[in-house]
Amino acid sequence: MGKLGAYISNQIKTTRNTFRDPIIATVSVGMILALFVFVVWPLLMVVKQSVTDLDGNFSLQAYVNIVTMSETYQALVNTLMLAIIVGVLATSVGFLFAYCSSHLAIRGKKLFNLMALLPMVSPPFSVALSIIMLFGSRGLVTYSLLGWSNTNIYGLKGLIFVQTISYFPIAFLLLAGMLQSIDPSIEDAARDLGSSKWRTFTSVTIPLVRPGIANAFLLVFIKSVADFANPMAIGGNFSTLATQVYLQAIGSYDVQGGAAVAVVLLDIAIILFVLSKYWIEKKTYVTVTGKASRERTMIDDPQIVGLVGGFCFLVTAIVLAIYILIPIASFIKMWGVNYSFTTAHYKYALEVGMDAIKDTTLLSIIATPIAGILGMIIAYLVVRKKFIGRGFINFSSLLSIAVPGTVIGIGYILTFNEPPVQLTGTAAILIAAFVIRALPIGIRAGESSLQQIDPSIEEAAADLGSNASRVFTTVTLPLIKSAFFGGLIYSFIRSMTSISAVIFLVSANYSLLTVLILDQVEDNQFGVASAFSTILILIVYIAIIVIKLMLNRLGSNPQKQS
Repeated sequence: MGKLGAYISNQIKTTRNTFRDPIIATVSVGMILALFVFVVWPLLMVVKQSVTDLDGNFSLQAYVNIVTMSETYQALVNTLMLAIIVGVLATSVGFLFAYCSSHLAIRGKKLFNLMALLPMVSPPFSVALSIIMLFGSRGLVTYSLLGWSNTNIYGLKGLIFVQTISYFPIAFLLLAGMLQSIDPSIEDAARDLGSSKWRTFTSVTIPLVRPGIANAFLLVFIKSVADFANPMAIGGNFSTLATQVYLQAIGSYDVQGGAAVAVVLLDIAIILFVLSKYWIEKKTYVTVTGKASRERTMIDDPQIVGLVGGFCFLVTAIVLAIYILIPIASFIKMWGVNYSFTTAHYKYALEVGMDAIKDTTLLSIIATPIAGILGMIIAYLVVRKKFIGRGFINFSSLLSIAVPGTVIGIGYILTFNEPPVQLTGTAAILIAAFVIRALPIGIRAGESSLQQIDPSIEEAAADLGSNASRVFTTVTLPLIKSAFFGGLIYSFIRSMTSISAVIFLVSANYSLLTVLILDQVEDNQFGVASAFSTILILIVYIAIIVIKLMLNRLGSNPQKQS
């Protein structure tokens, strides 16, 4: 009891000291309210709806139906089975890429970074679109080259391939950093003691990155469980929980049933998120001691380089071909029938989809600075300030990275469809969904940068009379501008390519590119879908170039002044 009392007393004291600054107090309370309204409240409304029948009475029938109704139960089994298979495959492929990048003496490894960027800047079902055009019933490979006319790429096998290609870059980026940070002297010491390369790999390298492998698996698992676009595009009769939420809530008008499926999906995602963040991350092994060590001696064994490197470059070639196929297909008259050149798809896209192009770009431009600035403010509060509610801000702001978009979408419908906060059909609800989905990456980037900056720099400015707002804008923000602009890039990309949440929120007033592309894919209009996808990718790349030019210009100012 004494320890608890001391802890509470310390919390109250630190909160009182922090809230002496009215700006910090106002911003902190504002962040808590905003995160509650746009993250926690919608999730609570989903839970409430899942136990409320049409008459407004408490009922668990929707949960009973999940177990007893074969379609919904099968969707649950399908989701878990798919996520496990994809998690194993994507993590394995990602590890091989990371090991090749960090340990093998091989040229052309910079291609791996380009490959890892492509899934980020493309619509979430780009791989599915390309796979259909390559291996579908009228696919370039299956029909045109091999003459197979009854090929069916839809279903489990198609989803496994598509999700593995889409998500293994996540595992690659995570594991590459861990493998590169291993002190080479540890592996060298094992070899000096007579250990073979294989034994060093299995007894030293693998154990050091085992937490990272587990984390990569969980992240891929979460992405697979939450995936909505690919199952809609290529799932066929293979239903998943994410698509079941949409089909029940929107297709069958069974809001309680859709909410119950959403809660099950949410539970799976949050359990894995908490496991990843609070258990596995604590088990990461640190091998960088600060002592000088020589560079790693890259493995140049022809057998290892040929086997692992050959596999990685083969997969890279497949990935690049898949994404290159999209702009190529946008100029093909009728895929699988007439491969002559045409610009008709772009004319149609610009005529029919101009409103969607304008709306998507404008709403993303509005959401991007909001998400970027909020991300830096939350990172600053979490890293630099101590107050009651800091844990809530940290957890709830990062929670949306784990919450499936379909859950957020149905939560926003239930929460903002009536007073006191009626946003349905407005641009505000779309912008809010964009911001909440993009926020976690900006926060993490800001936290990483702030942890590398000595707090005494900010304290010196405060001692000279600057208030918290002035310290943040004139000292802190310029020091973390790289993280800020990185957050802006990701926020814009995430907003432009969002589909799972916003498909619930689009209305006659606003049209979005990703929803339009999905409609074209479902109608087998692959040329038009490819044209829309290419336009979206071009807009994203233009935005990346503009933001990077802004960063370079800001970065050069200090040098000019000196």
